[in-house]
Amino acid sequence: MKRIVLFVASLCFQHSVFSQADSIPSFVRDSLDVYTNRALADWQIPGISVSIIKNGKVVLMKGYGVKETGTMDKVDENTLFMIGSNSKAFTAIALAMLEAEKLPADKPEKFSLDDKVQKWLPDFKLYDPWVAKEANIRDLLCHRLGFETFQGDFMYFDSDLTTAEVREKMGKLKPMYGFRSKWGYTNCAFMTAGEIIPKVTGQPWADFVTERIFKPLGMNNSLALSKDIKTAGNKCSAHTVTEGVLKKIPYGHIDNLAPAGSISSSVNDMSKWVMMQLNNGKLDGKEIIPESAIAQTRTPHSILGNGGHMFNRSHFALYGLGWFLQEYAGRKIVEHTGGVNGFVTSVCLVPEEQLGIIVFTNTDANGFYEALRNEIEDAYLGLPYRNYSKVYRSYQWAAEEEKAKENKATRDSIAMNPKTELPIAAYAGEYLHNVYGKMNIKIEAGNLIMRFEHHKGRWGMLEPLGGNRFFCTYNDPLYGMKKLEFTVVNKKVKSLTVRVADFVEFTPYEFIKTK
Repeated sequence: MKRIVLFVASLCFQHSVFSQADSIPSFVRDSLDVYTNRALADWQIPGISVSIIKNGKVVLMKGYGVKETGTMDKVDENTLFMIGSNSKAFTAIALAMLEAEKLPADKPEKFSLDDKVQKWLPDFKLYDPWVAKEANIRDLLCHRLGFETFQGDFMYFDSDLTTAEVREKMGKLKPMYGFRSKWGYTNCAFMTAGEIIPKVTGQPWADFVTERIFKPLGMNNSLALSKDIKTAGNKCSAHTVTEGVLKKIPYGHIDNLAPAGSISSSVNDMSKWVMMQLNNGKLDGKEIIPESAIAQTRTPHSILGNGGHMFNRSHFALYGLGWFLQEYAGRKIVEHTGGVNGFVTSVCLVPEEQLGIIVFTNTDANGFYEALRNEIEDAYLGLPYRNYSKVYRSYQWAAEEEKAKENKATRDSIAMNPKTELPIAAYAGEYLHNVYGKMNIKIEAGNLIMRFEHHKGRWGMLEPLGGNRFFCTYNDPLYGMKKLEFTVVNKKVKSLTVRVADFVEFTPYEFIKTK
């Protein structure tokens, strides 16, 4: 992801709600508007939506900027954003609810988070059959199957694969680590967990979340599936920043992984979710989620590390079920972030302080969604003002400057028409990855163009860098620009190792040339 400064003309604020019953820190009361409006320009964010919950009340609920760049359509508290992986907490709590429910008289056996996955999904497969046999539902919900973070996501995201096909490919993908040996963020595991819900209840994941969580909480505008945001009324468009240019991009097509990240919501709706979470499952005196289910999702399951913070004390980092858990300044923090095509979001709970913070943004190329969360969190914890936005932005400026130099050097190399080891036509042909499937490279209008079997609208242009190295620019800016290299043996192309932007996936794919 790349970010650079662009002035956004419509630095406007929308409806706000302030509680008078509780003390509001000066940053929130006096500075938050200026801080956030400045960020719209500094980070090139079209729109931001924020909500703060304290002691069971909404302290602030507000929209800033616009739903789509180039328009004057203002963000408000009911504007929908895709929340990405903040969907995971809904999937985890749905399964924890099923465990907490009393067993009906006609139910043959009780559901448990400790159940083996194959009890409910007999066709569940992994690269190692023993791991598939031993994996339980908790393993799916706390990222400990042994996969590298994001492993497989290039195959799955925005693809034409069905959920069943994603599960099939997941079963063929060799994890980079041993079972339960290392935490690795695994979207397809959450999808698999969501597939258990209809086996237990007879309801698809989306219907269960809508009927059992959205509706009881009054989250009436929230959407479980990504396909539905296109036809929604009050919604944001998706954006990214590529080489300094803010662009509108298509919404992510991720319903084949829906339980991992397909929900769209507003800060108004999500405030109800957060208030319920902070009140141990109750909203307006009514139990929506059993307290025992809330506790399950906040119980540590995976170790991420020792934690750490650039300014303040933080001693550990863990993962529960759909939530990151950490100690910060002597408090337990329950939080998650979400990133999906054109959006990054944050939801944070500080249960001991009865504090909840929600920040939504409609570009995936910013760090402000975390900077504002940290600023609000510090303000309520009585910690010094740090101007996280400026600090994070300075790091980003440095990274952008370095990347711009690198890209210029690459473009200069391309302009010199470096000689390839083989004739250009030798690199064209049919390729196969043992799990992904087919990819082909053709000469189109004098350029090598790489196209993928399961991503009909995606292609990459390969420009020579000399030898067998090429510079790949993907037509979808989310997938970035990468230097790729063909493997050549005895003057014949053996394979091409394909990489995409880290936001999508870190791991490479070796496509073998078949003809």
